[in-house]
Amino acid sequence: MKKNIQIDPHTLERALERGVEKSEIIEVINMGELIPAKNNKFAKFKIFKYNKIRNNKYYEEKKVEVVYLIEGELIITVTVYAFYGKWSNK
Repeated sequence: MKKNIQIDPHTLERALERGVEKSEIIEVINMGELIPAKNNKFAKFKIFKYNKIRNNKYYEEKKVEVVYLIEGELIITVTVYAFYGKWSNK
């Protein structure tokens, strides 16, 4: 059974600051790769093609990490991080 996703207002604030779209948060939760997280939390990441300038610097990719909790059938986001650079070898 697919879990519902609740994006916390704090996550949306961080997303705006860090250049992450709401759709990317959902995509990371649904299709990202699991990474270690602390304190009974979960985390996933996904690398997106970016090919844009951010803060006066050009970046090929954006790595988005989402930290979240699972409560029953609900996924509740805690925060989101964005890193800019190049990770894939394509």
